[in-house]
Amino acid sequence: MKKIDWYILRKFIGTFVYSLMILLVISVVIDITEKIDDFLEHDLSIGFVFMHYYIGFIPHIAALLFPLFIFISVIFFTSKLAYKTEIVAILSAGVSFRRFLRPYWVGAVLFASILWAANRWVVPEANRIRTAFENKYVSAPKDHEALTDKTMRVDSVTYITFGLYDPNYKKGSNFVLKRIKGQQVIYNLKADRVSWDSTTRSWKLDFITERTINGMRETLRTASDTTLKIPLLPAEMVEEKNKEQAMTTPELNRYLEREELRGAEGLNVFYVEKHRRTSAAVAVIILVLIGAIISSRKVRGGSGLHLALGIVISALYILFMQFSTVFATKADLDPLLAAWIPNFVFAGLAVYLYFRAPK
Repeated sequence: MKKIDWYILRKFIGTFVYSLMILLVISVVIDITEKIDDFLEHDLSIGFVFMHYYIGFIPHIAALLFPLFIFISVIFFTSKLAYKTEIVAILSAGVSFRRFLRPYWVGAVLFASILWAANRWVVPEANRIRTAFENKYVSAPKDHEALTDKTMRVDSVTYITFGLYDPNYKKGSNFVLKRIKGQQVIYNLKADRVSWDSTTRSWKLDFITERTINGMRETLRTASDTTLKIPLLPAEMVEEKNKEQAMTTPELNRYLEREELRGAEGLNVFYVEKHRRTSAAVAVIILVLIGAIISSRKVRGGSGLHLALGIVISALYILFMQFSTVFATKADLDPLLAAWIPNFVFAGLAVYLYFRAPK
């Protein structure tokens, strides 16, 4: 890293931080205007709202727009360098275009690493704070509808079925538990009623019939009630909106392993979120290079054309991401491919622009 590299890197970091601060201020002001009635209705102080809501909202919105805003920042400060003929002077001094891009690589890897770490640990914790506040003070969750014939796999051999389950009261009826070894049912438990006991953190069963099968021998037992401890909580019986965003990556991995074991469906949205956290970080590197390449050429009118082109590319990136996400969650597109399709497309665009750039 030479003096010119540090000069460009300082411009890079300074422009991005300044732009990000403006974005966050605007986002917070707009959010306050939308939720001010809810804050006043619950008589919430400014300090309380900030510590219990905006401390989670700010990382969420920053991570959401991080790749696109870093792209706009690169275009903005690079086009100013080009307009002042600084880039022409650098290349005329014998510096190759590849060498000129070195500080952009350094800055891109730095910011990509920050976003990668934040997406895995910091942003999910922030989303947990944000959603908890919104559910309590802004939009209280509606009562869940009763579930019928809900079947789940709780471990490698145990399957349970709720004939009817009410998530609001954490009670159900026609409960069946089966343990299957190979192709044979070795244990069968039926209960007329089931309810969650929060004190013992177990399920209470009423009017049970228990069958234990050992080859050709079968043991039958009946009882008025019993308790059952299985790795299943009432909260896991219903799907929460945007639940995947409030899980750290280790928690998300454990959740996916457990749900796969249970044979759950509709997990593509969780897999897309898992892969998106890495692809978004790589997108930072790709967009930084595209921004540096297209804005390093001096054009008439200053940075206006570069900024307009940057906004168009940003819109296309969002469009590609939305399309691929919808195809993954609603169709059969592989979630890994869906999260990486925009990066593949724009990486190809970056290579094309690099070879076409005047050097």
